Amino acid sequence: MSEILSNKEIEQFILQGFIRIDHAFSQEIADKALDILWNDLLCDRSDPSTWTEPVIRLGMYSQQAFIDSINTDKLYSAFNQFVGEDKWIPCRSVGTFPVRFPSNQQPNDTGKHVDVSFPGNDPNNYLEWRVNVKSKGRALLMLVLYSDVSEIDAPTVIYEGSHIDVARLLSKEGDLGLSFMELAGKVDELPKRKEVYATGKAGTVYLCHPFLVHSAQAHKGSIPKFMAQPPLLLNGELSISDSDEDYSPVEKAIRLGIG
Repeated sequence: MSEILSNKEIEQFILQGFIRIDHAFSQEIADKALDILWNDLLCDRSDPSTWTEPVIRLGMYSQQAFIDSINTDKLYSAFNQFVGEDKWIPCRSVGTFPVRFPSNQQPNDTGKHVDVSFPGNDPNNYLEWRVNVKSKGRALLMLVLYSDVSEIDAPTVIYEGSHIDVARLLSKEGDLGLSFMELAGKVDELPKRKEVYATGKAGTVYLCHPFLVHSAQAHKGSIPKFMAQPPLLLNGELSISDSDEDYSPVEKAIRLGIG
């Protein structure tokens, strides 16, 4: 499989924590996924007066259109370059969907956070899930756009370079790491970082370092936003110290943070 990312793009990922892949999957696949999602929403696709909530959460999605969207040759090539061949597990679900609607109401889920990757004491309580300095379980965070997203369509806010600050923070917490809420309580104390909006056409995928701080925001546009944010799971664990091998870009970024 040919490599699709340049050395400059890999360097950007290490330093800034993300890379945008345009045309990662086709408009046809996005349209099929949207049809499934709209069918599950208790509102009318053609009648904005029925869009009464700022965000509606839908359950796990693993139909063929979703599988096809995140298992393309282009994405596989990037996974290999960022994580290493045979070190990641192909996605069989894109997880839950927070569908964002144009609204004057402020959504209640716009806090800065880092996605966690392994269960805490209660596996059913996501707020108790944890993340550690080796990013146990997770190789990447993906932001997968199924609708066109402009700057007014509630694009995810990415805090450029924040993954390095989080690596430094987690390096003091050992294998147990921090829970979702413990880490969320510390991210506002991290250095101020440039805000980047995750915009793009349907079929765009942002591949993000697992430690990247990000947040949702209110929708000020007119077209509902459909985006999934599945993890790319690790096969094995990351190596961030005393390795005889070359470090992957994900590992290099963590090492940059912990010095």
